[in-house]
Amino acid sequence: MEMAELVQKIDMVWVLVAAVLVFAMQLGFALVECGFTRARNSANIIMKNLMDFSIGSVAYYVVGFGLMFGATAGGLVGVTGLFRPETMGLEIFDALTPSVFIIFQTVFAATAATIVSGAMAERTQFRAYVIFSFIITLVIYPISGHWAWGGGWLSGLGFMDFAGSTVVHSVGGWAALVGAAILGPRTGKYTAEGKPNAIPGHNLPLGAAGVFVLWIGWFGFNPGSTVAANAEIGYIAMTTNLAAAMAAVVTMIITWIRYGKPDVSMTLNGALAGLVAITAGCNVVSFYGALAIGIVAGILIVFGVETVDKVFYIDDPVGAISVHLLNGVWGTLAIGLFATDGVGLFYGGGFAQLGVQALGVLAFGAWTVATTFILFTVLKKTVGLRVSVEEERIGLDVCEHGTSAYPEWVGTRELR
Repeated sequence: MEMAELVQKIDMVWVLVAAVLVFAMQLGFALVECGFTRARNSANIIMKNLMDFSIGSVAYYVVGFGLMFGATAGGLVGVTGLFRPETMGLEIFDALTPSVFIIFQTVFAATAATIVSGAMAERTQFRAYVIFSFIITLVIYPISGHWAWGGGWLSGLGFMDFAGSTVVHSVGGWAALVGAAILGPRTGKYTAEGKPNAIPGHNLPLGAAGVFVLWIGWFGFNPGSTVAANAEIGYIAMTTNLAAAMAAVVTMIITWIRYGKPDVSMTLNGALAGLVAITAGCNVVSFYGALAIGIVAGILIVFGVETVDKVFYIDDPVGAISVHLLNGVWGTLAIGLFATDGVGLFYGGGFAQLGVQALGVLAFGAWTVATTFILFTVLKKTVGLRVSVEEERIGLDVCEHGTSAYPEWVGTRELR
């Protein structure tokens, strides 16, 4: 076997393993959402996460991949590879084969859709959510993804987002913000005076298990984005881990000071915030840059959750908006500050890269807010977006799926 052929096979195995790790993040999201919400909606959450990946896999293969990586039309959208993306003549196909690269990109696309599930949990009609999941993976995520990763206009300006703080996470975060705002809060979330009521999740260990699964999966998400088994993967794993760990520590300290006790669920979200924030620049920041990014992420998650809940009165049961939107934005901008080799502001690069990063953040935000606002508004006025108050009280497991994740609890007060 020639050395070049051996290297290619090693690269293929590495990227496929990374894809499996990212796919496992679907389990992590499902566990986090189940644990941080009430028991009577657990089966519904499992079904939504299952359909995010299942519907998304088909939609992205048939149309989404071509829109994202096809030959560009004015830097705005890909126009080749629709329906048969494996026939495209992408250079990366020569290194990995079409199947490996397409499945790797598919698991990323499914992640963007899944982020929205948690923010809209416990009161969304399943049929409306399925339509949303289909559309975001079919067109919304691929078109904006083309701008940065498919040779579009933002990549031409030098926009940097290595593994998707903006391309994946903030797209999901913007969609979650719009969806939760249009949907409205859960019944009983706010008093008549507008004071928020805590609605605890039913199983903190499930949520914690989900966070650890996601943390593990991120070692495929970020290092796997090299799409090659090269020397960068260890470095990227280090920056990824440092940012997550520092964000968790900072979140613990802040909640200990503010609430008198270290808050478990917020600290778990702190780790996720650090992971989201480091995703854009994991390959270009130093280890201490990663720690700095994690510090800010830990601050953002605490005050972001409080602001979304108490200032904007948007009910986000799992904190998805603060984790993925706020920290996706922060991580993208952080490249303009902490990127080494004379790129970031703190490394002699001036404001140029920061400006490009800010432009990318605004472009992705405008696109996602506009498209998802239209989508959710149409769904609300046609098939319906929200379940009835009575269905919400009984739970979506029974009302939407005719089952329960905890059948022995049905009819008892423990099924919160």
